[in-house]
Parts: sequence; C-alpha cells; structure tokens
Amino acid sequence: MTATMTISQHLKHAIDVLEIEEQAIKDLITDLTHNQTQLFNEAIEILLSCKGRIIITGMGKSGHIGSKIAATLASTGSPAFFIHPAELSHGDFGMLTNQDIMLALSFSGETDELKKVLFYIKRLGIKLISITGNEGSTLATNSNIALFVKVHKEACPLNLAPTASTTATLALGDAIAITLMQAKNFTKEDFIRSHPGGSLGKSMIKVKDIMREEKDIPTVYEETSFYEILNEITNKKIGFTTVLNNKSDLIGVITDGDIRRAHIKFKDTVNTKAGKDIMSLRPKTIKENELAVSALKDMEEYRISDLIVVNESNKPVGIVDLKDLLKAGII
Repeated sequence: MTATMTISQHLKHAIDVLEIEEQAIKDLITDLTHNQTQLFNEAIEILLSCKGRIIITGMGKSGHIGSKIAATLASTGSPAFFIHPAELSHGDFGMLTNQDIMLALSFSGETDELKKVLFYIKRLGIKLISITGNEGSTLATNSNIALFVKVHKEACPLNLAPTASTTATLALGDAIAITLMQAKNFTKEDFIRSHPGGSLGKSMIKVKDIMREEKDIPTVYEETSFYEILNEITNKKIGFTTVLNNKSDLIGVITDGDIRRAHIKFKDTVNTKAGKDIMSLRPKTIKENELAVSALKDMEEYRISDLIVVNESNKPVGIVDLKDLLKAGII
C-alpha cells in the first residue's frame, strides 16, 4: 500500500509540473494573440532582414535554452550561434559585426553579465531583441524589441528553479525559428543539406547524388560484335554492359554470365551480335531522382549489386552499385 501511494504521489508531482508548464505556454499563446502581435511581427521582420548571423546570449538556465534556440535556428535556415555573455566582455565581441542581430534571454531582465554588455552592443550598431519576463527591466528598455514571457508560477514548488519560464522561453524560441523557416520557404531539401551526417540526411540522399556518371556506363548496341562486347565489359570493369538501340534507348543488358553462356551456345562467336543473340531483356533500372535507400531495397530484392540509372525518358544516365551505397553510408 505504501509503495502504491508513493508511486501515485510521484505521478501526481510529475503531472503537476506538466500542467503548470502547459499553462505557461497557453498563457504565452493568449498574450501573443492579444497583446504582443505587433511586437512579434516586428521581431520577425528584423530577423528576416538580418544580413549576418543571429547571435543568442543568456546566462545560466537561459543560456542553456539559448543554445538550443540557436541550434534550431541554424538548422532551419537562419544562421545563428550561441555566445556566453561573460565572454563578450573578454574578446568575443570580435566575433560580431553590425550585420548581426542579438537575441538576448533573461527572465529577470537584470542579469549582470547582460547589463554590462548592452552599451557595447549598441555601440556596434547591433539590433537587440530580448525575451524576458520583466517589462520594466534594464534589458527590455534597452532592446529594439522586447518580447515577454509572463509566467505566474514556476513548476518548482519553491517557485525558484526556472522551469515553466524556461519551457515558455524555449517554446517562443521555437515559434520564432519556425516562423522564420516558413517565411524563407525553407524546404525539406534545405533541411537535409544542413543535416548531412545524420540518419535523416542519409535516408534522403538521391540516386543522382551518388551514382557514377554517364561516361562510366559500359555501352554497346544491338549490332555490336561479340568481341567488342567482351572488350567493353573488360575495360569498364563493372561486370556487365548496357545495350542500346539506335535511338539510345535502353533495351537490354549483357553480364559476364551471359558472355560465358554465349561462348558455350554459339560456336561462331565472331558473328554473334549483342541485341539479337546475347542480351537479357528488361534490365533492372532506377530513376535518378529516386532515393538511394530505394536502390538498396531493389538490390536486396533482386539479389543484384548494380542498377542502371535512367532519366524520365528512360535514357541511361549513370550506374549505382553496392560500393556507391556503402561509400555514402546508406548501408
């Protein structure tokens, strides 16, 4: 019974925290809708006009939230980085230009490390946007735009540890980043370009990004002789060759195995022709704009190690094989 009661108490405390933080975000939505619409729009316009970087700064818990906001901005099309306010006074102002915009976070608006650099931010001509819980604070009154997070109660039972306030600040930072992302028409492809090393980036790599070029494709025609076929396969070192008609349409493929079988089947290999006598019809292909993971799936399904890459007109434009997929990290 005691253990059950303890578990119930833990769950109650956890739900209390989530409900308080949920309310903080709901209050922020109401305030943005009714009181800060113009301020938010002006902040977004300033950030959209930024020709440099968005510099995020903040101390303590606000600093941790600022680091996450900076990362979100950078990955969604708004170049940004976090800088510690204390380091600004010790050389890091050299990292900034008057093309940058500062986004400063402080719930009290009276953080000493921030107050000490406000003059130098203005002197550099850097526009300052702040997120604070104190409308009359030093930070707010020295900002070009001040956005307010009005949290009436922290989730901490002592009402001391920043919890609801940091949650609301983070949510507002996300709102800013995603609003900028949409205003800039930042696409899925753009997002992938900023995440090349992650599993998402690899999963979205297209065949055309990793395929071998058209010049690397072994190519023969319907009337190509047996020994010319053999020479093409040998020189390109892939183990097969494509077969094209006189319009350069792909009509078949000849593999090392086809060559061996032809040598056994035809006594007169001198007069053996590619299209007429040797090639296999309906070779496995993949479109250049398909995902590389689709190429891997096809190779596994058909138990092959190469695919001919074709364009929308079914013309061969490249080749992709298991080594290419391995090199790109698809496997």
